[in-house]
Amino acid sequence: MIDYDFSASALRTVQREADAVAALTSRIDGNFTRACQLIINCPGRIIVSGMGKSGHIGKKIASTLASTGSPAFFVHPGEASHGDLGMITRDDVVIAISNSGNTAEVITLLPLIKRLNIPLISMTGDRASTLAEAADVNLDISVEEEACPLNLAPTTSTTVTLVMGDAIAIALLEARGFTAEDFAFSHPGGALGRKLLLRVCDIMHSGDEVPRVTKSTLLKDALLEMTAKGFGLTTVVDRHNALIGVFTDGDLRRVVDNKIDINKASIGEVMTHGGNAIDANLLAAQALNIMESKKITALVVEDAAHHPLGVLHMHDILRAGVI
Repeated sequence: MIDYDFSASALRTVQREADAVAALTSRIDGNFTRACQLIINCPGRIIVSGMGKSGHIGKKIASTLASTGSPAFFVHPGEASHGDLGMITRDDVVIAISNSGNTAEVITLLPLIKRLNIPLISMTGDRASTLAEAADVNLDISVEEEACPLNLAPTTSTTVTLVMGDAIAIALLEARGFTAEDFAFSHPGGALGRKLLLRVCDIMHSGDEVPRVTKSTLLKDALLEMTAKGFGLTTVVDRHNALIGVFTDGDLRRVVDNKIDINKASIGEVMTHGGNAIDANLLAAQALNIMESKKITALVVEDAAHHPLGVLHMHDILRAGVI
């Protein structure tokens, strides 16, 4: 075993990076505001570019921008010189990242960006560098030292760059009035997307799957309908197919407790009038909240005329991954 204080090293790294991030607060100034204005007024996309570790951070920044309402993608500066520059249009804005501000592959793109006459925002650790001076706006991401004891491996500098990118993304998000539902549209496959986008009509059982009897139906026949459909309930409708009540497993327990003859009683005598019905356009997550608050496992779905359209079971919500 190596006798080394790993914890002490880790704490030094965390502290150095925390101090560098804290120093960013003084750089959220007019340049930051100007950069955000250039981006939010851009009719096209945000093109993020950077080489090496700056490139990796650039990909994350582009991804965060895109998922928070600011269309963006990453272009590798080396590939841009060999055809990918065609991905950039005159309606776009470019964010170029380079800690030194003199990365050859990024500097090579400057004449081409200027020829397109599109805004250039640079993120550099040297405000006097070639990239910083060529940009319309430069954001200072300099650090006093890397967390690396050799002051070589990009560590603190990449953290600061990422935080600056997050600051831009969130400032734009707030300025655009970006909502949780907007976020969900960018993440339809995630849990949040399912909670904010999936509606009852997307997962309910409908048509012949809906258990349905009239109030004159004998209780024994209604139980057969419940068993056949398997939701633990049946809807009760009038002659116009309007919902007038429901009969559930809970109602059946009360029937047994009261020693009611299931062969003679009609469903109209023992049903719950009205019952719990929801709209088909309700969010599935909201339907789940209703189920949990009322301690039930299924809900009837009705239209504006109170016709039963479907049944939603808690199992349907679980299968859809809303929880």
